[in-house]
Amino acid sequence: MTPGGGEPQFDHAAHVTAEAVARRSYGKLVALLAMRTRDVAAAEDALADAFAAALADWPRHGCPANPEGWLMTVARRRAIDGARHRRIGDEVTNQLAILADEIDQREAGALPDRRLALLFACTHPALDAAIRTPLMLQVVLGLDAKTVASAFLTSPSAMAKRLARAKTKIREAGIPFTVPEPEELPGRIDAVLQAVYAAYAEGWTDPVGGDTMRRDLADEALFLARLLVELLPDEPETLGLLALMLYAQARRDARRDAEGNYVPLSAQDTAAWNAPMIVTADALLRRASTCRAIGRFQLEAALQSAHVYRCRTGRPNWDEVVQLYDALLSIAASPVVAVNRAIALGQRDGPQAALDALAPYEDDARLSDYQPYWAARADLLARVGATREALEAYDVAIGLERDPAVRRFLQGKRSELAPT
Repeated sequence: MTPGGGEPQFDHAAHVTAEAVARRSYGKLVALLAMRTRDVAAAEDALADAFAAALADWPRHGCPANPEGWLMTVARRRAIDGARHRRIGDEVTNQLAILADEIDQREAGALPDRRLALLFACTHPALDAAIRTPLMLQVVLGLDAKTVASAFLTSPSAMAKRLARAKTKIREAGIPFTVPEPEELPGRIDAVLQAVYAAYAEGWTDPVGGDTMRRDLADEALFLARLLVELLPDEPETLGLLALMLYAQARRDARRDAEGNYVPLSAQDTAAWNAPMIVTADALLRRASTCRAIGRFQLEAALQSAHVYRCRTGRPNWDEVVQLYDALLSIAASPVVAVNRAIALGQRDGPQAALDALAPYEDDARLSDYQPYWAARADLLARVGATREALEAYDVAIGLERDPAVRRFLQGKRSELAPT
């Protein structure tokens, strides 16, 4: 028997089932709890209590046929108890709000998925624009504060405080989790697109699917991007986002060889790329271009298209790539864009030109924990003969890298520079 009183195999099954539900349905369950209560933190607390109750109950009595329904029922009861304890507002109103399992069709409007409804609800004008996307990533898509912080190049503690303040403001100011009217959606789309792409980028970092949670996250983000295109078929940035994600997804499995080693873009076998997916991405990008309203995601998709062309044909197009990065930097300036532009500049004009472009960012705190910056810096320094500085940069990059295959790749590059 296990300490909790269940048989070991049942205990294991309970944990596996709970983890699968958390990956698959966390955002949806929080959405259902929080949509009408306007209290995201309380919804998360109630759901956490429900998971704890599940890990105590399921090993003894077996996993329920509908684990999401079981968790929702327990979470609703916890939320009701919490509302009674806090005595916030009218008790009957709170109970009715918590007991509402779904967003009714009148409220959801044309939105085809509850997660989209809550994503757009998080764009309420009363919320600070800078916190809207991080709030979506945590509340709707289930990323922890550390992961959200990494996506925004900030510290986990600072991001946790910002998220806590936002949830407090929602509760104390009574900001409603209401879905915008259809005519309001285009004006609120930017933060939603950023959240979906950030979720995809986090999921994409595990190309061989060893991390089931990341694989599920990437698939969910792609699903949401497709829904956004259905919802706003004439919005060029939704088309650009889906094109961008499909270009990346098409070559995802080519990022590892048969032994599981990391393969950089320049060395990938283009025959292993998903050709139909690239064709679809090309069509989406062309469709977006007819709207004559350029944006960040269209430019990023165009960059991916340029990389596909170069790798497939073997014809250098670095001048085009640098021009695209210049355009992207002009409308969506960030240290990440600057690093990628410098890498392209290094291919076109040489490593010293790239290092000169990176010089203004050497003391930028946002890049201190950004592995691609240190890896790029190490490569560029090695190419100009600054071996000691390159080795130091490789050490930082290796220390920051989470993926074992990429870490081995960087260690190999370092060893080539300083053989033992």
